[in-house]
Amino acid sequence: MGLGLLKNGNWVSEREQEDSQGKFIRPSTTFRHKITADGSSGFKAESERYHLYISWACPWAHRTAIMRRLKGLEDIIGLSVVAPEIEQNGWEFSQEPDCIPDTVNGTCYLWEVYLKADPKYSGRVTIPVLWDKATARIVNNESREIIRMLDTEFSTFAKPDNGNFYPDDLRSVIDQTIDAIYQPINNGVYRAGFATTQSAYEEAVTELFEALDHWEAVLQQQRYLCGDRITEADWCMFTTLFRFDAVYYVHFKCNLRRIVDYPNLWNYLKELYQLPGVKETCNLDQIKRHYYKSHPKVNPTRIVPKGPIINFEAPFDRYRLGVVAKV
Repeated sequence: MGLGLLKNGNWVSEREQEDSQGKFIRPSTTFRHKITADGSSGFKAESERYHLYISWACPWAHRTAIMRRLKGLEDIIGLSVVAPEIEQNGWEFSQEPDCIPDTVNGTCYLWEVYLKADPKYSGRVTIPVLWDKATARIVNNESREIIRMLDTEFSTFAKPDNGNFYPDDLRSVIDQTIDAIYQPINNGVYRAGFATTQSAYEEAVTELFEALDHWEAVLQQQRYLCGDRITEADWCMFTTLFRFDAVYYVHFKCNLRRIVDYPNLWNYLKELYQLPGVKETCNLDQIKRHYYKSHPKVNPTRIVPKGPIINFEAPFDRYRLGVVAKV
């Protein structure tokens, strides 16, 4: 059961896409407008103007929820949370615990939000979605660009001392790092999990673990991906690592090693998880329900495993690499 898509405004439920060689192909996001502090883009950063649609289960949406929380924007940007399981109508709003209905547009399904933005929309219906209440439009549905806007364009509204995860002197390094981890790691787990040929799977899983091995070596020498400061790149890595042992290792057959088998990646993951505000965005129950129940081609029984037991609150050793620099 895929995310589904709209064709000329009509909902079509389809599975994930692959090419003729069985490789998973992730479609490009469609809405790429930008919010700016001064409004020069046509979308000005304002209090209570924008609304964020997410799933706790989705790693791409999770990174936007983390940034909203860390920047202290909960009262500035509204939030709706879809149910974890994807059925025939795609992402659905629910009254179940930890979900938040669509209080802005009153929809039952996320595809209805897309149609409110464009009645003739054709394309995938994905999260996260950043919605502009003032113009009744989708501003952006690309997670990397959303976290950048939340990080840099809402400074007037961010709580004091909440950090800057895209500092001037590291910007090129941060962008390069996000690029470097995207295809082999962030998207790599999906390339392995949704591959439909042995060769496509082996190519993806080999690149995935080569990349994890590389960053394990980097984190032996420095505390974070870009040096001694936590940056946007770390949050892009975090949401994949957090899901890895509970989901990707088994469900997506990424089983050469677990993250707990990597001393540096595992301790790095625990440190980020234990930062104030982060664990409140981490819902492992919804994550497991989403993956194991929403992909019957991968898990036909839709049984959700009880394990593994992972203690993200165990002590970590990253202090050995020095004091965290002020961002």
